Amino acid sequence: MSDLKPSETVRELDKYIIGQHRAKRSVAIALRNRWRRKHVEEDLRDEIAPKNIILIGPTGVGKTEIARRLSRLTDSPFIKVEASKFTEVGYVGRDVESMIRDILELTVNRVKSQEQEAVKEKAARIAEERILDLLLPKSTTQHATAGERDEKESPLELVKYHEEAACSTREKLRKMFRNGKLDNRYVDLDVAERSMPVVEIFSNVGMEEMGINFKDMFGSLMPKSTKKRKVKVSEALKIITQEEAQSLVDMDKVVKIAIEKVEQSGIVFLDEIDKIAGKNEGHGPDISREGVQRDLLPIVEGSTVSTKYGPVKTDHILFIASGAFHTSKPSDLIPEIQGRFPIRVELDSLGQSDFVRILTEPKNALLLQYLALLKTEGIDVVFEDEAVTEVAKIAEEVNNLTENIGARRLHTIMECLLEDILFDAPDMDDKKVVINRKYVNDKLKDIKEDEDLSRYIL
Repeated sequence: MSDLKPSETVRELDKYIIGQHRAKRSVAIALRNRWRRKHVEEDLRDEIAPKNIILIGPTGVGKTEIARRLSRLTDSPFIKVEASKFTEVGYVGRDVESMIRDILELTVNRVKSQEQEAVKEKAARIAEERILDLLLPKSTTQHATAGERDEKESPLELVKYHEEAACSTREKLRKMFRNGKLDNRYVDLDVAERSMPVVEIFSNVGMEEMGINFKDMFGSLMPKSTKKRKVKVSEALKIITQEEAQSLVDMDKVVKIAIEKVEQSGIVFLDEIDKIAGKNEGHGPDISREGVQRDLLPIVEGSTVSTKYGPVKTDHILFIASGAFHTSKPSDLIPEIQGRFPIRVELDSLGQSDFVRILTEPKNALLLQYLALLKTEGIDVVFEDEAVTEVAKIAEEVNNLTENIGARRLHTIMECLLEDILFDAPDMDDKKVVINRKYVNDKLKDIKEDEDLSRYIL
């Protein structure tokens, strides 16, 4: 779905995210520009750099949800990382280049899965033959007659007899196997044991890579350890099919495709970028804020990152950053970083009308989730329109009185509202519950009126 029109992208996002039209438009345009760039003449293609985006807005208004839904909409490699997890070079922690290694690792696994799916039928046919070999081992006599056929040491008629008998038995077994009559029979299977976990060490070059290199190096010196297990035929088929699918996949081709995908259409979502904004005062935990920005700069500007699969260029990776910017502002970022994020979109705060829509309209609406959960207990819950409006009103009031946490306030209020029903559901005789305005007010009245209590509970 990577060739979606901007209007189609916005429509898809509308199914899950209420409002924030400007943010959806900016993201949709950025995605479409990736598609447009692929169709530009080759000499100009490398000159077109992605226009990175900063989404600015309080928590709980949909910044992360937009990123999460984008990853499902587009066929592009995608990763979401928190900027606050990184430290500048010289400090213990993750270096910024690890985000590129992570997105490549995810893409390699994804492409590998797609390639395995493509050879699934062939792998299944090979697995079937191997299962039949386990069920009907070839005798040494048969092996000998087959191997000595050219030397004419055994009568031709005898070979033919053996082959026909074995073939007939094998085909009968094949028919039984395909009909599922052998699924519960046990066979002895050599299964590769899982390798021991590798200890990670941190260094300037990203020591997560060295761990894997050590594993590869020692793996070639020592044979793979296998363990004989007695498993059912149905399970053996799955294990062997997976082994064969892995062996049929050309990993060099997989790596080449993955690197090209990451370089040409990768998207990195940098969350909490406001946590690394602010002037370096030289003390406390903030000491590496500007250092992380300086380390981040070459990645965003375009550089080559070394990975265990080979070098990856970041020139055309799209970076979407987001942050609440409560205690800082985008201008607190170093000028070079600001220049690399030319598009800035401010997301709107959510009010009562938005909360009503969030509760009822999206495909994964909060009310639908609770109704589905209680349906598993046979409880039929009905929310009247007035009750929904009252819940949204209380959410807005509590957000105004205490910290504004956006739509996340609805989760706390709904959990508090339905606590008794969720607890008593397995033992309830009355299988139909109607939630009206009075029920909402009775359950939340004390909490709403007591500001100190609401700070702890809601």
